[in-house]
Amino acid sequence: MRIAYVFLGAFLAIAQSAYAEVASPPVLAPLKRQAQAAELSAQFLSRYSYKPVPLDDALSARIMDGFIKSLDPDRMLFLQADIDGFMSDRSEIDDAIERKDLKIPFAIFKAYQQRVVDRMNYARNLLKQGFDFSVQEEYSLLRDKAPWPQSEAESNELWRKRVKSDWLRLKLGNQNDAAIRETLDKRYENTLERVYKFKSDDVFQSFMDAYATSIDPHTDYFGTAASADFNVSMKLSLFGIGAVLQERDDYTTIRELVPGGPAQLSGKLSVGDRITGVGQGKDGAIKDVVGTRLDEVVQMIRGKKGSVVRLDILPADAGADATHRVISLVRDKISLDKQAARKTVLSVKAGDATRKVGIITLPVFYEDFEAKRKGDEDYKSASRDVAKLLDELKEEKVDSVLIDLRNNGGGSLDEAIDLTGLFIGNGPVVQQRGSDGKVEVRSSDLAAPVWTGPVGVLINRGSASASEIFAAAIQDYGRGVIVGEPSFGKGTVQTVVDLDRIVRNSKPEFGELKVTIAQFFRVNGGTTQLHGVTPDISLPGLFDPASFGETSYDNALPWAQIKPAKYTAVDTVTTLLPTLQSRHDARVESDPDFQRLLQDIADFKVQREKGVISLNEAERRKEAAAREKRFKDRAEAGDGENLGDDGLEAGERSLSADIAIENARKNAKDVLLDEAAAILADEADLQQGVLKAATKQTGKTDGK
Repeated sequence: MRIAYVFLGAFLAIAQSAYAEVASPPVLAPLKRQAQAAELSAQFLSRYSYKPVPLDDALSARIMDGFIKSLDPDRMLFLQADIDGFMSDRSEIDDAIERKDLKIPFAIFKAYQQRVVDRMNYARNLLKQGFDFSVQEEYSLLRDKAPWPQSEAESNELWRKRVKSDWLRLKLGNQNDAAIRETLDKRYENTLERVYKFKSDDVFQSFMDAYATSIDPHTDYFGTAASADFNVSMKLSLFGIGAVLQERDDYTTIRELVPGGPAQLSGKLSVGDRITGVGQGKDGAIKDVVGTRLDEVVQMIRGKKGSVVRLDILPADAGADATHRVISLVRDKISLDKQAARKTVLSVKAGDATRKVGIITLPVFYEDFEAKRKGDEDYKSASRDVAKLLDELKEEKVDSVLIDLRNNGGGSLDEAIDLTGLFIGNGPVVQQRGSDGKVEVRSSDLAAPVWTGPVGVLINRGSASASEIFAAAIQDYGRGVIVGEPSFGKGTVQTVVDLDRIVRNSKPEFGELKVTIAQFFRVNGGTTQLHGVTPDISLPGLFDPASFGETSYDNALPWAQIKPAKYTAVDTVTTLLPTLQSRHDARVESDPDFQRLLQDIADFKVQREKGVISLNEAERRKEAAAREKRFKDRAEAGDGENLGDDGLEAGERSLSADIAIENARKNAKDVLLDEAAAILADEADLQQGVLKAATKQTGKTDGK
């Protein structure tokens, strides 16, 4: 068996967008290769997982429950009668997989398609009438544990409130009734059209997701398309034209041009242009792609470096009957720099001095495994990029460095180790225990650290896996201060296994498995599993630990502890923590931005725990007026723009309006980052004070 590479972290699948409606939904049936892939996956998962789970009736039931939940998480589509019918096969999935029969999940998906069609048609019919917003009634936002509707009448009532809620949001956003009807009709039509565009591979991917996560929360299945996207996310590069695409009203639309990519350098494309056809090579026939799924258009545009792709373009804002133009572009390597490490420098007041804090933001622990395996000396990696940034920050003479790992879900284990080495030099970073119980100590072999000055790590609930390894090591060595929320709590190691390679397929058919193979432990012997990394100085956050994080999974591995590794802590921050905490407390107490953030979080928590919203217009306008006043006060104080709630979803505004809102959010004041930088400025200030005192004391001693 050949294992591709060790991997830590979680990645999100690309959400599908709306497609053109066709006469009737497709009749989806399992393919032979899918049944073979499921049976092969079962063999592997039953034997080689860190905690092997046999494919039996008990697991069959978990798979069934997970699959249904993935289709109807809010219990708004299926009726109780549907669920009762599904349950007759709840213990049969194991036997079906073993005999390479996938009729059960496909039958469930067929019922799902029909329910979506029924509900969207009902919702669109409701738009023909108005709603009475003077009535006192509420709509439940939390239905994941609610009973399924017992009857069609009960389902109709749920959807009446859902549509009324959607209407009221738009009404409060100052849209008139005609505009609201048009917006919602298109929204529900788009949802309906998605059902007509599903393919057999979509059903199989959803089913295998349910199977994999029934083993443990971080075991995953990647079909061939998902596998390609995963590889792109780790390499941070692909071969294409360098355009970010979005589906809008059945058109594949240019949302952004990647600087230096073929599309941008050609000068032939603009943001807002629509791709209506794609042709391969200099003279290949152009295939119409209006109404085609976005992921399919993307695959048609990607290709080998140096090859030609031709695009039929309808210019931005032109009518459907406007003149098209056909352009040719030569595909090239595109670097996805938005996910790469980046730096900035903040000047922060600390005591009587102004300190320069270098901030390195790292969205993911990326590594181009393939280029590394081939011996490419310039392969892309997170630790290499951070090392270069640290050298630049040293030239800029920063006083301290903050590593921002918020919402970094992980990535390469090797990169987490190498990144730690940049700050500790040579030494143990993490311990790894396999399914056989043997413990391996993984160490950095860097002769000396790249950065020896004050350092800190900013984390939140979205910081997981490789992020936790790095933050835990920095904390255990006493090398720097950890700031933020308790992290995710993922303490397991995964590897990606190519199923086609196992059976020696000449072309990709079966996909890949991301399988849990080990549990990692801190050098102090504890694990981040469930507990996560506890910050030295806590900052507030919006995440709900009950619904997000390792503790939210009912099949997560338990917390454990092993012997500490042999390591020598430098412990440069422990004695500083009380003073850092007191300075932080005093600063945020008088910081209006921080206090407003606390109020926002408190309000959000109240709404989340309430779980319902009023459908009474007067009550909602009163709530909206209070929010509006708060936004206005902030705008007057220079704290960003009033983004409000216009009730529209992404793609329902103009492209320019969507981009403007996105940019405003990106440019909004980052209160937590600013406070973390202030803590790092204090750390530099205090460490310099300690150094001066030690130097002065040494001088006195030497003089005696």
